Amino acid sequence: MTPGRTTPGRGTPGRGRPVEVPGGLRERVLAASWQARAAGHALPQMAAISPAEAFGRAADAFGGLLSALQDADWRRPALRGLDVQGLVGHLIGVEDDVQRGLAGDAGIATADHVASTDPAAVRQAGRSPAQTRGDWRRAADRTLALVGASGDLTGEVAVHGLRLPIGALLMVRAFELWTHDNDIRRAAGLPPSVPDPATLRLMTDLAARLLPHAAARTGLREPVEVHLVLTGPGGGTWDVAVGDRAGEPALVGIVTDAVAFCRLVANRLTPDGLDRYVTGSPARAARVLAAASALALD
Repeated sequence: MTPGRTTPGRGTPGRGRPVEVPGGLRERVLAASWQARAAGHALPQMAAISPAEAFGRAADAFGGLLSALQDADWRRPALRGLDVQGLVGHLIGVEDDVQRGLAGDAGIATADHVASTDPAAVRQAGRSPAQTRGDWRRAADRTLALVGASGDLTGEVAVHGLRLPIGALLMVRAFELWTHDNDIRRAAGLPPSVPDPATLRLMTDLAARLLPHAAARTGLREPVEVHLVLTGPGGGTWDVAVGDRAGEPALVGIVTDAVAFCRLVANRLTPDGLDRYVTGSPARAARVLAAASALALD
């Protein structure tokens, strides 16, 4: 409902007559919800899965999309001048680089995410979709096999300017697969996809925990205490400090949809296009959201 909208009364004298909804009701309900959501609680509760399982699910969903494409779809423009086939080649290159990182290859630690994978993208030109699809599937399966063989998701890996625990790196990979899944869907005129709630929960948690990194990356220095509430299955609540620790932090609350927030983090939605409810300074909230969109590697 919006302030001033009327709705029929139920079970009260004058039933059937319009009842005026008080102005500001929506804001008061959202504010009460914001205050009631303690950090760390996802609603509704769901069975937890591992980052490896989440990456496997994202890979299966992406593979299912590739299998459903028509041959003509592989030649459609998708992203950065790449057609769909070239974009899948980019993802083959990313898996190759991840595997180099898992093997301890220091040369991949600071490599550019796009430049390093361009040769793999270019190599797909002239190949059949089945060949490209098969190479990508084998590359993703090899990443999963290497992670499974180690059995340790806590060790750190440096790839493309990021140094993360293996578990977090797998979630970055799941995030990218979902993002490019939707890039391809958009190119082929297909409806967008949404991660399953358990995978989405890990994606939102990673995005929230990376907000301080995003702030540092974009030069956001002012100290801000962010109370982030992501709604819907796979959402949750986080208290995150961003910016410098010196000085009294400003308090900002942001309530928005979990999937929309992930689209923002993937740089597929602008802060201005994000439907959100904010408490505290709207300008500071906008700067935090702008920093979040800079996490995307593309």
